[in-house]
Amino acid sequence: MNAPAIVHLMRTQGLLASVPSSAKPSSVGSRLRRLRLQYGYSLAQVARSAGVSVGFLSALEREQMSASVSTLRRLARFYQMNILSLFNPSDANPGRVQPGERKILDAGPGVRMELLAWGNTMMEPHLFRIAPSASSGESYAHDGEEFLFILRGTLEISLSDGETLRLEEGDSFYFESSNEHRWRNPGKRETLVLWINTPPTF
Repeated sequence: MNAPAIVHLMRTQGLLASVPSSAKPSSVGSRLRRLRLQYGYSLAQVARSAGVSVGFLSALEREQMSASVSTLRRLARFYQMNILSLFNPSDANPGRVQPGERKILDAGPGVRMELLAWGNTMMEPHLFRIAPSASSGESYAHDGEEFLFILRGTLEISLSDGETLRLEEGDSFYFESSNEHRWRNPGKRETLVLWINTPPTF
């Protein structure tokens, strides 16, 4: 199947439909606040370790701000967890996941991650919705491998070896996650990316 056919198939199966209002973004801020209080850390301690301001962290915990993927990674690392844990997924693998059942995480202005499967899996598949000019923030790296397929729009990804790629609709890209990377949507419309990490340590 070519790229338009894949997009058509995913749309007819409801994979690209707007997420129903019943699927709410995860309350990342409240979880981060509970973790901080559970461990007895001050706002200043966590902010310093994550490289953000106290004011930003306070606003994030109160759900008044959203954090970029790179910032969420630093915060998750500080609490010795991964971003996936912020989705609050159940332990069981549901198998079939309908659009309204997806775990949703807002990862900075204009970036929405929709978890497509969870539980005891070898892969961690997401649907990334990236608004024009939205990005990952700073570069980040982690263990594992990644596969991207551009369903719609354009994605620019820069790697630590100096390579910068402009991926268009229908393009796919594989790389090792240990290669520091950052990305952004340079286009004028929303970019949709099927983004798969393995193992699920994102």
